Amino acid sequence: MDDLLTEMRARVLRHADGPLRDIIPRVVIGMQCGETRPAPSLYEPMHCVVLQGAKQVTIGDRTLRYDAASYFVASLDLPATSCVVEADARKPYIVLGLRIDPERLASLIPGAPAGPEPEVPAFGVSPITRELLEIWLRIIRLFETPEDAAALAPLAEQELLYRLLRGPQGGVLRQFARADSRLSRIRRAIADIRAGFDKPLRVEDLAQGAGMSPASFHRHFKAATAMSPLQYQKTLRLQHARNLLIANEEAARAAYAVGYESASQFSREYARLFGAPPARDAARLRALGELPA
Repeated sequence: MDDLLTEMRARVLRHADGPLRDIIPRVVIGMQCGETRPAPSLYEPMHCVVLQGAKQVTIGDRTLRYDAASYFVASLDLPATSCVVEADARKPYIVLGLRIDPERLASLIPGAPAGPEPEVPAFGVSPITRELLEIWLRIIRLFETPEDAAALAPLAEQELLYRLLRGPQGGVLRQFARADSRLSRIRRAIADIRAGFDKPLRVEDLAQGAGMSPASFHRHFKAATAMSPLQYQKTLRLQHARNLLIANEEAARAAYAVGYESASQFSREYARLFGAPPARDAARLRALGELPA
Protein backbone atom coordinates (compact mmCIF):
# COMPACT_ATOMS: atom_id res chain seq x y z
CA MET A 1 0.00 0.00 0.00
CA ASP A 2 3.01 2.28 0.20
CA ASP A 3 2.69 3.00 -3.53
CA LEU A 4 -0.85 4.30 -3.08
CA LEU A 5 0.05 6.43 -0.06
CA THR A 6 3.04 7.91 -1.90
CA GLU A 7 0.92 8.96 -4.89
CA MET A 8 -1.85 10.31 -2.68
CA ARG A 9 0.54 12.39 -0.58
CA ALA A 10 2.23 13.76 -3.70
CA ARG A 11 -1.08 14.84 -5.24
CA VAL A 12 -2.30 16.50 -2.05
CA LEU A 13 0.98 18.33 -1.46
CA ARG A 14 1.20 19.44 -5.09
CA HIS A 15 -2.15 21.17 -4.79
CA ALA A 16 -2.12 22.09 -1.11
CA ASP A 17 -3.01 25.73 -1.87
CA GLY A 18 -4.95 24.98 -5.02
CA PRO A 19 -8.02 23.02 -6.07
CA LEU A 20 -8.10 20.37 -3.33
CA ARG A 21 -10.69 22.33 -1.35
CA ASP A 22 -14.47 22.55 -1.27
CA ILE A 23 -15.14 20.76 -4.57
CA ILE A 24 -16.72 17.48 -3.50
CA PRO A 25 -19.52 17.67 -0.90
CA ARG A 26 -18.78 16.00 2.46
CA VAL A 27 -15.09 15.43 1.61
CA VAL A 28 -12.46 17.42 3.51
CA ILE A 29 -8.66 17.51 3.43
CA GLY A 30 -6.60 18.65 6.41
CA MET A 31 -2.91 19.37 6.87
CA GLN A 32 -0.78 20.32 9.88
CA CYS A 33 2.94 21.09 9.68
CA GLY A 34 3.73 20.34 13.31
CA GLU A 35 2.54 18.62 16.45
CA THR A 36 -0.31 20.36 18.27
CA ARG A 37 -1.58 20.76 21.81
CA PRO A 38 -4.69 18.81 22.83
CA ALA A 39 -7.71 20.84 21.72
CA PRO A 40 -11.43 20.26 22.28
CA SER A 41 -13.81 19.85 19.36
CA LEU A 42 -17.05 18.15 18.41
CA TYR A 43 -16.58 15.16 16.14
CA GLU A 44 -19.48 14.61 13.73
CA PRO A 45 -20.21 11.28 12.02
CA MET A 46 -17.04 10.93 9.97
CA HIS A 47 -14.60 8.55 8.31
CA CYS A 48 -10.94 9.66 8.34
CA VAL A 49 -7.86 8.30 6.58
CA VAL A 50 -4.37 9.57 7.45
CA LEU A 51 -1.84 9.76 4.63
CA GLN A 52 1.07 10.92 6.78
CA GLY A 53 1.72 11.56 10.48
CA ALA A 54 -0.51 10.55 13.37
CA LYS A 55 -3.30 11.90 15.56
CA GLN A 56 -4.50 11.07 19.05
CA VAL A 57 -8.10 11.58 20.15
CA THR A 58 -9.72 11.19 23.55
CA ILE A 59 -13.48 10.62 23.72
CA GLY A 60 -14.87 10.10 27.19
CA ASP A 61 -12.62 7.60 28.94
CA ARG A 62 -11.08 6.19 25.74
CA THR A 63 -7.95 7.38 23.93
CA LEU A 64 -7.21 6.28 20.36
CA ARG A 65 -4.36 6.88 17.93
CA TYR A 66 -4.66 6.63 14.17
CA ASP A 67 -2.07 6.97 11.44
CA ALA A 68 -1.37 5.82 7.88
CA ALA A 69 -1.85 2.18 8.87
CA SER A 70 -5.41 2.71 10.12
CA TYR A 71 -8.65 4.59 9.63
CA PHE A 72 -11.06 6.23 12.04
CA VAL A 73 -14.88 6.15 12.08
CA ALA A 74 -17.28 8.06 14.33
CA SER A 75 -21.02 7.39 14.10
CA LEU A 76 -22.30 10.02 16.56
CA ASP A 77 -21.69 13.68 17.40
CA LEU A 78 -19.00 13.29 20.06
CA PRO A 79 -17.19 15.88 22.22
CA ALA A 80 -13.51 15.03 21.89
CA THR A 81 -10.02 16.27 22.67
CA SER A 82 -7.48 15.64 19.93
CA CYS A 83 -3.94 16.52 18.94
CA VAL A 84 -1.52 15.80 16.12
CA VAL A 85 1.27 13.71 17.65
CA GLU A 86 3.45 13.10 14.60
CA ALA A 87 4.17 15.87 12.07
CA ASP A 88 6.79 18.41 11.04
CA ALA A 89 7.40 20.85 8.19
CA ARG A 90 9.16 18.18 6.13
CA LYS A 91 6.50 15.53 6.68
CA PRO A 92 3.22 17.28 7.56
CA TYR A 93 0.21 15.50 8.98
CA ILE A 94 -2.25 14.89 6.11
CA VAL A 95 -5.77 13.57 6.63
CA LEU A 96 -8.74 12.89 4.35
CA GLY A 97 -12.24 12.93 5.78
CA LEU A 98 -15.72 11.99 4.63
CA ARG A 99 -18.75 13.29 6.54
CA ILE A 100 -21.08 10.32 6.68
CA ASP A 101 -24.56 10.92 5.25
CA PRO A 102 -26.99 8.52 7.02
CA GLU A 103 -29.40 8.50 4.08
CA ARG A 104 -26.70 7.50 1.61
CA LEU A 105 -25.48 4.87 4.04
CA ALA A 106 -29.00 3.53 4.56
CA SER A 107 -29.55 3.22 0.80
CA LEU A 108 -26.84 0.53 0.71
CA ILE A 109 -28.58 -1.77 3.19
CA PRO A 110 -32.32 -1.63 2.35
CA GLY A 111 -33.03 -5.34 2.63
CA ALA A 112 -30.37 -6.42 5.08
CA PRO A 113 -31.65 -8.19 8.23
CA ALA A 114 -31.31 -6.15 11.39
CA GLY A 115 -29.32 -8.78 13.28
CA PRO A 116 -27.94 -8.28 16.80
CA GLU A 117 -26.90 -4.77 17.80
CA PRO A 118 -23.42 -4.90 19.34
CA GLU A 119 -22.99 -2.81 22.49
CA VAL A 120 -19.72 -1.20 21.44
CA PRO A 121 -18.46 2.38 21.12
CA ALA A 122 -19.85 4.38 18.21
CA PHE A 123 -16.27 5.22 17.21
CA GLY A 124 -13.13 3.26 16.59
CA VAL A 125 -9.92 2.66 14.66
CA SER A 126 -9.40 -0.21 12.22
CA PRO A 127 -6.56 -1.33 9.91
CA ILE A 128 -6.55 0.43 6.56
CA THR A 129 -7.07 -1.67 3.43
CA ARG A 130 -5.89 -1.32 -0.13
CA GLU A 131 -9.51 -1.19 -1.33
CA LEU A 132 -10.21 1.90 0.80
CA LEU A 133 -7.05 3.67 -0.34
CA GLU A 134 -7.82 2.98 -4.01
CA ILE A 135 -11.22 4.64 -3.64
CA TRP A 136 -9.67 7.63 -1.87
CA LEU A 137 -7.08 7.94 -4.65
CA ARG A 138 -9.88 8.19 -7.21
CA ILE A 139 -11.51 10.90 -5.08
CA ILE A 140 -8.25 12.89 -4.93
CA ARG A 141 -7.92 12.65 -8.69
CA LEU A 142 -11.42 14.11 -9.03
CA PHE A 143 -10.29 17.21 -7.14
CA GLU A 144 -7.89 17.77 -10.04
CA THR A 145 -10.66 17.31 -12.66
CA PRO A 146 -13.64 19.08 -11.08
CA GLU A 147 -15.60 18.82 -14.31
CA ASP A 148 -15.88 15.08 -13.62
CA ALA A 149 -16.68 15.36 -9.91
CA ALA A 150 -20.46 15.83 -10.17
CA ALA A 151 -20.87 12.56 -12.08
CA LEU A 152 -18.18 10.39 -10.48
CA ALA A 153 -17.86 11.56 -6.87
CA PRO A 154 -21.23 10.06 -5.78
CA LEU A 155 -20.15 6.70 -7.20
CA ALA A 156 -16.86 6.81 -5.28
CA GLU A 157 -18.66 7.87 -2.09
CA GLN A 158 -21.10 4.98 -2.46
CA GLU A 159 -18.28 2.47 -2.93
CA LEU A 160 -16.41 3.92 0.05
CA LEU A 161 -19.45 3.59 2.31
CA TYR A 162 -20.03 0.06 1.02
CA ARG A 163 -16.46 -0.95 1.92
CA LEU A 164 -16.87 0.56 5.38
CA LEU A 165 -20.10 -1.40 5.88
CA ARG A 166 -18.21 -4.57 4.94
CA GLY A 167 -15.37 -3.76 7.33
CA PRO A 168 -14.78 -4.19 11.07
CA GLN A 169 -17.01 -1.23 11.98
CA GLY A 170 -19.84 -2.22 9.66
CA GLY A 171 -22.09 -3.32 12.53
CA VAL A 172 -22.01 0.12 14.17
CA LEU A 173 -22.49 1.87 10.82
CA ARG A 174 -25.53 -0.27 10.07
CA GLN A 175 -27.00 0.78 13.41
CA PHE A 176 -26.24 4.41 12.56
CA ALA A 177 -28.10 4.08 9.25
CA ARG A 178 -31.23 2.39 10.62
CA ALA A 179 -33.82 4.80 12.03
CA ASP A 180 -35.16 2.18 14.47
CA SER A 181 -31.83 1.02 15.89
CA ARG A 182 -30.65 1.54 19.45
CA LEU A 183 -27.78 3.74 18.23
CA SER A 184 -30.18 5.95 16.27
CA ARG A 185 -32.24 6.43 19.43
CA ILE A 186 -29.05 7.47 21.24
CA ARG A 187 -28.29 9.81 18.34
CA ARG A 188 -31.69 11.50 18.74
CA ALA A 189 -31.10 11.83 22.50
CA ILE A 190 -27.77 13.50 21.76
CA ALA A 191 -29.54 15.96 19.48
CA ASP A 192 -31.84 16.84 22.40
CA ILE A 193 -28.87 17.30 24.75
CA ARG A 194 -27.10 19.55 22.26
CA ALA A 195 -30.24 21.63 21.65
CA GLY A 196 -30.62 22.33 25.38
CA PHE A 197 -27.13 21.84 26.78
CA ASP A 198 -27.51 24.94 28.98
CA LYS A 199 -30.70 23.61 30.59
CA PRO A 200 -31.04 21.11 33.47
CA LEU A 201 -30.74 17.55 32.17
CA ARG A 202 -33.29 14.89 33.10
CA VAL A 203 -32.02 11.47 32.09
CA GLU A 204 -35.51 10.10 32.69
CA ASP A 205 -36.92 12.31 29.92
CA LEU A 206 -34.16 11.30 27.51
CA ALA A 207 -34.72 7.64 28.34
CA GLN A 208 -38.45 7.97 27.75
CA GLY A 209 -37.84 9.62 24.39
CA ALA A 210 -35.50 6.77 23.47
CA GLY A 211 -38.01 4.14 24.54
CA MET A 212 -35.74 2.72 27.26
CA SER A 213 -35.67 2.50 31.01
CA PRO A 214 -33.33 5.06 32.66
CA ALA A 215 -30.86 2.31 33.63
CA SER A 216 -30.86 0.78 30.15
CA PHE A 217 -30.53 4.19 28.49
CA HIS A 218 -27.60 5.15 30.72
CA ARG A 219 -25.83 1.86 29.95
CA HIS A 220 -26.35 2.06 26.18
CA PHE A 221 -25.42 5.77 26.09
CA LYS A 222 -22.14 5.16 27.89
CA ALA A 223 -21.34 2.12 25.75
CA ALA A 224 -21.77 4.24 22.59
CA THR A 225 -20.09 7.49 23.70
CA ALA A 226 -17.68 6.36 26.47
CA MET A 227 -19.32 8.89 28.80
CA SER A 228 -22.53 9.26 30.74
CA PRO A 229 -25.30 11.63 29.56
CA LEU A 230 -24.33 14.10 32.30
CA GLN A 231 -20.65 13.92 31.33
CA TYR A 232 -21.61 14.51 27.70
CA GLN A 233 -23.62 17.61 28.64
CA LYS A 234 -20.85 18.89 30.93
CA THR A 235 -18.26 18.58 28.16
CA LEU A 236 -20.49 20.49 25.73
CA ARG A 237 -21.03 23.21 28.32
CA LEU A 238 -17.34 23.62 29.05
CA GLN A 239 -16.36 23.63 25.37
CA HIS A 240 -18.94 26.35 24.66
CA ALA A 241 -17.81 28.33 27.71
CA ARG A 242 -14.24 28.17 26.47
CA ASN A 243 -15.28 29.73 23.18
CA LEU A 244 -17.05 32.52 25.07
CA LEU A 245 -13.95 33.15 27.19
CA ILE A 246 -11.68 33.32 24.16
CA ALA A 247 -14.09 35.94 22.78
CA ASN A 248 -13.43 38.01 25.95
CA GLU A 249 -16.48 37.03 27.98
CA GLU A 250 -16.00 37.16 31.76
CA ALA A 251 -15.70 33.78 33.48
CA ALA A 252 -18.76 34.22 35.69
CA ARG A 253 -20.93 35.33 32.78
CA ALA A 254 -19.68 32.44 30.65
CA ALA A 255 -20.50 30.01 33.45
CA TYR A 256 -24.08 31.24 33.76
CA ALA A 257 -24.50 31.39 29.98
CA VAL A 258 -23.85 27.66 29.65
CA GLY A 259 -26.06 26.65 32.57
CA TYR A 260 -23.82 26.65 35.66
CA GLU A 261 -25.36 28.07 38.82
CA SER A 262 -22.07 28.01 40.75
CA ALA A 263 -19.06 29.90 39.43
CA SER A 264 -16.72 27.96 41.73
CA GLN A 265 -18.02 24.62 40.45
CA PHE A 266 -17.59 25.88 36.90
CA SER A 267 -13.99 26.90 37.61
CA ARG A 268 -13.14 23.51 39.16
CA GLU A 269 -14.65 21.50 36.32
CA TYR A 270 -13.14 23.78 33.68
CA ALA A 271 -9.65 23.39 35.14
CA ARG A 272 -10.12 19.63 35.37
CA LEU A 273 -10.94 19.41 31.65
CA PHE A 274 -8.59 22.04 30.21
CA GLY A 275 -5.72 21.97 32.71
CA ALA A 276 -5.97 25.61 33.90
CA PRO A 277 -8.57 27.95 35.46
CA PRO A 278 -10.88 29.72 32.98
CA ALA A 279 -9.28 33.18 32.90
CA ARG A 280 -5.71 31.86 32.68
CA ASP A 281 -6.58 29.33 29.98
CA ALA A 282 -8.44 31.92 27.87
CA ALA A 283 -5.59 34.43 28.19
CA ARG A 284 -3.09 31.81 27.02
CA LEU A 285 -5.23 30.90 24.03
CA ARG A 286 -5.75 34.52 23.03
CA ALA A 287 -1.99 35.12 23.27
CA LEU A 288 -1.42 32.17 20.97
CA GLY A 289 -3.99 33.52 18.53
CA GLU A 290 -6.26 30.48 18.83
CA LEU A 291 -9.87 31.09 17.84
CA PRO A 292 -13.02 29.37 19.05
CA ALA A 293 -13.55 25.92 17.53
